[in-house]
Amino acid sequence: MRAAHKIQSGRLYTVAEYLEFERQAEERHEYLDGVIRAMAGESPTHGDINVNLLGELRAQLKDKPCRVISANTKIRSGHPIAQTRQSKGLFSYADASVVCEERKYLDKHQDVLLNPTVVFEILSPSTESFDRGEKFWRYRAHLESLTDYVLISQAYPLVEHYRRQADGQWLLNPISGLDGVLKIDSIDCSLPLAELYYGVEFPALKKTKAKPKAKKAKKQKSAKKG
Repeated sequence: MRAAHKIQSGRLYTVAEYLEFERQAEERHEYLDGVIRAMAGESPTHGDINVNLLGELRAQLKDKPCRVISANTKIRSGHPIAQTRQSKGLFSYADASVVCEERKYLDKHQDVLLNPTVVFEILSPSTESFDRGEKFWRYRAHLESLTDYVLISQAYPLVEHYRRQADGQWLLNPISGLDGVLKIDSIDCSLPLAELYYGVEFPALKKTKAKPKAKKAKKQKSAKKG
């Protein structure tokens, strides 16, 4: 299937067809159980946070065994693929990911990662429900290597850090405010929210802090006694 071909609505594609299409496409697409979906473009705020995040990760992981993985690398979550003619599973892109073991890839192209340790997602209105729901469920169910899942808000200085516990349960630790610090023990990183949100403004906070203007009282004319 050539990248020039349009995605047909309602058609289910095999994994092989998706990978052939995606490796030739100029834009990125995700794959969910046979359905190929184009990814939405990012906002300037999303881009600023992503650059800050990648910069902090690279600086703190330098000379350590863990490595930051390119946002152009797909992550596969699903049952092991017996053959690529099947149409089950999720191929997705993370805003950033980290691997602390030897990197495992789907095939010789080395563009589909199988064993991320930490995954970061910057929430957008069009993707938030998927990142919180279906994607996270697939990651929990099929990525045994995953120890941490981090959701970063664009609207507020807020990070939600999910950590896998020894019993397989996931513990949520929300960090809010620019004085907060995201600590990820599995990769030995401490990420100050002030650095993650460097240069980012929060219009939603400005609206809540704005004081309502006092209404001018209308002067009432006194009634004349007859």
